This record gives sequence, C-alpha cells and structure tokens, in this order.
Amino acid sequence: MNSNVLVRYGTVSEVARFSRATDAALERGRRVVVRSHRGVEIGTLLEDLVPQSDHAVNGCVKGGDGHDDNTVEPTSLCILRTATREDEQIASRLKDECEKEFQIWRRRIDEWKLDLELIDLEWTLDKSKLILYVLNDRGPECTKLALQAAAAGLGTVEVQPVGPDGPVTPSREGGCGSGHCGSGGDSHGGCCG
Repeated sequence: MNSNVLVRYGTVSEVARFSRATDAALERGRRVVVRSHRGVEIGTLLEDLVPQSDHAVNGCVKGGDGHDDNTVEPTSLCILRTATREDEQIASRLKDECEKEFQIWRRRIDEWKLDLELIDLEWTLDKSKLILYVLNDRGPECTKLALQAAAAGLGTVEVQPVGPDGPVTPSREGGCGSGHCGSGGDSHGGCCG
C-alpha cells in the first residue's frame, strides 16, 4: 500500500508531502532518498499521512522494486528509496566539500559586488545542483548570483533566500512561481525578481 508522507530535507530544512512507491514499512525518523523540486536529496521521514492503494500515487510511479533511482519515474515530490550507508557516506563527503567551498563562494559574492550574505551551501546527492542559501529577501540580487555563477561556468546553481522563518517563497503576485532562483537548464532558471 502506498501513501503520502511528510519528509524534512535540505540544509536549511523544508518540509513537504512526498509520494512513495515502495511497499517497505517506513517509520518516523527513517532516512530516505527523495526527488525534491531541486533533485535527488536525503531527507528524514516525519510522519505517514493518508494511505492510498494503487500502483501510482500522486505521480510517483512504481516501475520495479523501488530501490533504484531508475525504477521510479517521479513526476512530483517522490521518495525513491530508503537511504543506504553509501548514500549517507556520499552526503557526508558532499557536506565536507561544501564546508571547504564556503569561503570561496563568499569571496565570489564579494567580487561580484552582490548585496547578499551567504549562510550555507549544499550539493544535491547526485551532485547535479549546488544550492546557495542566502540571508536575503527574494529579489534581483538572487537572480544576479545565479546568472554570475552560470556565466562563470560553475554548473547548475540554485539560490535559495532564507528569512527568519526559513526558506523564502515567492509571493503569488509576482516572480516566477517556482520558489527558487537557479541557473542552468532546469525549469527554475534564474527567475527570481
């Protein structure tokens, strides 16, 4: 039986409802690999929600045993599998790498004369995207940072503004509606302003 579950993910934590396509029992506190709006990440299961039966749950389609990223076709927020020891080791190495890169990114922001305060950064588990957390409101400085990173050939970068209550989401009146600034070829491409 499939269900929706609450999962906390990200260095600056977000909580969202995820579909799951695994029949394995998942208890509170279990570490899971999810496909979020940013990509593949590790999260922590908070609570099971309304159980549903069927092969597809909110776009999380079970295509095999649910233990391989390639066997689940996510079309929304989706739990891919229970996190393995290898996943946790990769996450730990990426966290160490981010600690080493933090000052480098602060210098870049200063050199690019952006009015942003970098507070943290993290890689997605598959290292396909770097998330830069900045203490700032959503606005043109976020877009400039994403564009500068893209122009410098630094890969796909998403700029996530953070306020006193956590990640800042766009207002309904303006902006791109994606919830995030980014560079690269994804649907969040640099559109926060």
